[in-house]
Amino acid sequence: MVKNIAGIKIPDSKMAIEAADLLREYGSDLLWNHSNRVYLFGAIQGQEVGLKYDLELLYISALFHDLGLTEKYSSPDKRFEVDGANAARSFLQQHHIDNESIRLVWDAIALHTTIGVAEHKESEVALLYSGVGLDVMGDGYKEFPEKLREEIVTAFPRDNFKKKILPAFLEGFKHKPETTFGNIKSDVCELLLPDYKRPSFCDCVLHSPWNE
Repeated sequence: MVKNIAGIKIPDSKMAIEAADLLREYGSDLLWNHSNRVYLFGAIQGQEVGLKYDLELLYISALFHDLGLTEKYSSPDKRFEVDGANAARSFLQQHHIDNESIRLVWDAIALHTTIGVAEHKESEVALLYSGVGLDVMGDGYKEFPEKLREEIVTAFPRDNFKKKILPAFLEGFKHKPETTFGNIKSDVCELLLPDYKRPSFCDCVLHSPWNE
């Protein structure tokens, strides 16, 4: 396994290797490359602005952030982000990690698609969010050093990522599209799921059971 990419260490503790093995076993090449790019993008962005953060916790967060999309970790009724966060919490508990670190990782994964919130939380949470934003939507693309970006993509290729990631998202929650209500993944259901009708918050308010 490569130890250093774009100046960023790839954690190689027993716990980090076990987490990587889980993603390899239950994820896909698409999620493997994406998750590693997210880690590296987030770590470099943190360095650029002088944030203090735990490299290993960020790495674990990145490896688990989309595992809730997989058959192994997907629940019948929870958001995939929560499934991934719960899986990471269980994993870290097995390694006797302290509760505050577990909370940070849980929040980072659970909030990684929550626009307007995650970026204002602790460094690990904010950096996972920004790494995801750069890899998925190109947030901060022009500001990110081109040489480092190319080195990361060479190590973990995109391989037509833009076309493949949306169906991969849907595969993870097509059995529970109601869990996307109120978050950006409802856009995926609306685009790719036949006959899907996006719920409306306004309808929820106007048709509530209150008699007034």
